[in-house]
Formats: sequence, structure tokens, C-alpha cells
Amino acid sequence: MSLIDQIDRNRVPEHVAIIMDGNGRWAKQRGNQRIFGHKNGVKAVKAATEAAGEIGVKYLTLYAFSTENWNRPKSEVDALMGLLVDTINSEMETLLKNGIRVLTIGDRSMLPPDVQRKLNDVIVRTASCTTITTVLALNYGSRLEITEAVKKIAIDAQQGKLSAEQITPVTISDYLYTANIPDPALLIRTSGELRLSNFLLWQLAYTELYFTPVLWPDFTKDDFFKAIIDYQKRERRFGKTSEQL
Repeated sequence: MSLIDQIDRNRVPEHVAIIMDGNGRWAKQRGNQRIFGHKNGVKAVKAATEAAGEIGVKYLTLYAFSTENWNRPKSEVDALMGLLVDTINSEMETLLKNGIRVLTIGDRSMLPPDVQRKLNDVIVRTASCTTITTVLALNYGSRLEITEAVKKIAIDAQQGKLSAEQITPVTISDYLYTANIPDPALLIRTSGELRLSNFLLWQLAYTELYFTPVLWPDFTKDDFFKAIIDYQKRERRFGKTSEQL
């Protein structure tokens, strides 16, 4: 039986998030520069998106560029930004054909102007797509996200729009970049690293975590399906006992 046939379509996670790690190591193993790994990682993005769409995942969030990634060599950052623009240009028709809506989370104002324009274009053009929403985390950092949310809450409180009694976990969620996006049910991290790297710290409170040693450029549809199968073997209790479920 194929891996996809082992998946219970009634228990597919609505939202899967992925920390796409290992591009640099993959390139180094082959005697190439890091950008070679990033370029090959685009194939894994396509595979994961297609796999998610095939089984009915509605949201797929990809950690594409963190606030800390600006500390990398300028040549690598520039190459990454160029790769992002090139990928959007080459994949636009495929996105529309397959019903893939694109959103972003993070501070886009820090990105180069041409990248901002291209992102705005793909967001507008795919707005009516309904098969799956791919969320690109760009210039994203969870601590920054939470800090900005707290600032906005403080301003609204000062202006009398919000009282202390009205601030609940739901209220805080509404001030985050991910407002109106369900929290991930499953997080996948590739390359064998066992950390969250400042990614969706608030949203991952009850998320199932799945770590794989596969380097991101080698990540395939079957690797995605393996993560889903592992997820479906788990019991999600949210603080309750097994008997209460």
C-alpha cells in the first residue's frame, strides 16, 4: 500500500507548518555554495505543497526567511531574494491553475522593493484561490511578532478601545500576523535539528512536532506523507485525559 493510501482523509491536519532546514549542508556535501542548496530546495517546496493539496491540508506555512537571516553574508541574502522573485515569476501560472493562495507573515517592509512588489502581486492574483493557502514566513521572528502585538494592544488600551479585562488569549491571537489563520496542528522540521528557532512560538502551543533527518532539498511527497501518518498515530488531548476524548 502506498503511503498516501495509508492516510485517513478524515483526520488530516488543517494546517501544517514546516521549518525548511538543511539547504546549506546539502550544498556543502556536494561541494557547492549554499545558494545551490536553496535553489534545489524550491523543488521540495513544490513537493510539499502538492502533497498537502492532494490530501486536503488547507494551510501550509513555510519558514522561508527569518529576522535572524539578515546576519548571513550579503551575497547569500541577495541571492535568496532573487531566488524568491524568480520562483514567483516562474510559478505564478501553476499557483493559479492549482488553486494555491499565497499569503505572507512577517515584516515585509524590510524586504527589497522588487520583492515587496512581487509578493503584493502574487497575493492579489491568488486571492480567490481556494484549494490550499501557502503562507510564506518572510522576515519573520516570533518574538518580534509578539512584541509588535503587545505594542498594538497597549496603544488600543491607551485609546480606550480595549480594557484589561478584554485581553484574552483569543485577543492576543487577533493581534498577531496569523490572525484569521488556524494554529498549526503539525510542525515538521527537516535536517535533524531539534529546536523551534523563533518560529510561531505562540501558535505552536498545542502543535504536534515532527523531526526528520532528511535535508530540505531531499524532502519528497513521501516524506510529507510519513509525517502525516506519524501525526495520525498520536492522541491529541489538549490537557484532557484519554477517557475524556
